[in-house]
Amino acid sequence: MNGPNAPGAIALTNGRIILPDRVVEGQALLLTGEVIVGMMKPANIPGEFAIVDTGGRYISPGLIDIHIHGAAGASFNEPDVGAFPRIASACLERGITSILATIATAAIPDLVACLGTVRDWMASPGAGCAILGAHLEGPYFAMAQKGAQDPKHLRHADDGTVDQVLAFSDIMRIMTFAPELPGATALAARLTSLGIVPAMGHSDARDTDVHRAVDCGARHAIHLWSGQSSTIREGAWRKPGMLEASLVSDTLTAEIIADNRHLPPTLMKLAWKCLGPDRLCLISDATSGAGLPEGSPFTMGDMEYVVEGGVGMTLNRTSFAGSTTLLNQMVPIVHREVGIPLHEAVRMASLTPARVIGVDGRKGSLEPGKVADIAIFDEDFSAWRTMIGGRWAAGS
Repeated sequence: MNGPNAPGAIALTNGRIILPDRVVEGQALLLTGEVIVGMMKPANIPGEFAIVDTGGRYISPGLIDIHIHGAAGASFNEPDVGAFPRIASACLERGITSILATIATAAIPDLVACLGTVRDWMASPGAGCAILGAHLEGPYFAMAQKGAQDPKHLRHADDGTVDQVLAFSDIMRIMTFAPELPGATALAARLTSLGIVPAMGHSDARDTDVHRAVDCGARHAIHLWSGQSSTIREGAWRKPGMLEASLVSDTLTAEIIADNRHLPPTLMKLAWKCLGPDRLCLISDATSGAGLPEGSPFTMGDMEYVVEGGVGMTLNRTSFAGSTTLLNQMVPIVHREVGIPLHEAVRMASLTPARVIGVDGRKGSLEPGKVADIAIFDEDFSAWRTMIGGRWAAGS
C-alpha cells in the first residue's frame, strides 16, 4: 500500500524493549513492512530506516485480550456491527491490538445473531484492533455460579441447542461451559475436534468433574475465583472444587481479572505462583461500562448493571458484573501491587493469551518474523503510540 501510513522500514529507538524474558535497553527495534526484523545498536541502523525516538518509553508487544465483552458503552452482545468499531477503537487507543469478541449468556437466537455479526465483521473488518474470533461465554452454566450471567437463559449442553452455536465454529476460538453439567464432556470433545478451546467456568464442579472434562479435552479455566466452586465440606470430608483443580493442574491455562477489584493482590499472587506466567493470562472481562463514569448504567444482552467503585455491579449489588478496567491498566497493577516482574506481566497479557488461542507463531511478542503489532507505553501504561501490522494507528 502507498500513503503516509504504509508499512515501511522503521527503527524504534531510545526505548525499553519488553521481551518475554527481560527488558532490554540500549537497542533499537527494527521492522520492515508488517514484520519485526530484530534488534541492533542504534549506531548500526541502516540508512533506509526511518527513526522514531520513543522518548525512553516502553516498547511492548501489542496486548491481547481473549476475554472482553465490550467498552465505551458498546457490547458484543449487540448484534450490530456499529458496536464493534467503538470497542475495537477503544482497545487500540490503549495499546490492545487483538481481542476475542466475548459474548455472554443470552437466548440461543440472540447468540446466533451475535456470532453472525462477529463473522460479518471478520469478513470485512473496520476500524480499531484486530478481532481474532469469538469467545462464547455460556449459556451452559451452573445456576449457583451464574455471577452476572443472565439466569433466564442458562441451560445444559445436552438440550439440543449446541449445533446452533457451533454452526459458527469457523470464527469461534473459545467456548466456556460448566464441566459438571449434562453433556459437558461430550461438548469438550467436540470443541477439541473443531479446533476450539474448551474452557471451563461459571461452574459448581468438584475436582473429579474437572478431571473428567480435561480428559475429554478441556484445557482452559476462565477468571479464577469468579463464578467457580471451591472446597466444600460433605460431612467430615473436604471436597475440592474447580478453583483448586485449576490451581494444581499441570496442564490447564487460566485467567485472572487483574483490576484490583475482583481479586486482591494476595489471590492474584497465589494464581501466579501456582500457574506461572506461561499458563496464567491477564484478561479484562471488560463490559460496555469500561470507560464510562462512575454511576453510569450499562447493559449486556437483557441484563442491566451499573459502574460503581471502579467495577461493574449487578443492580442488587450481590455480584460483580465484569470489569470497567481495560487490559493495559492491569499490567501496572500486577507489576506494582502484586510484585510480578514487568516482563512477565506483559507476557501474561500478550504471548500467553496468544498461545492459548494458537496465534503465538505470529503475535504476542517482539520476536523476529512476527507481525509488527506494537504498543509504546508511558510509565503508567497509557499508550503513547500503537502500531498494528506495521501501520501506526490513527491518532498515534
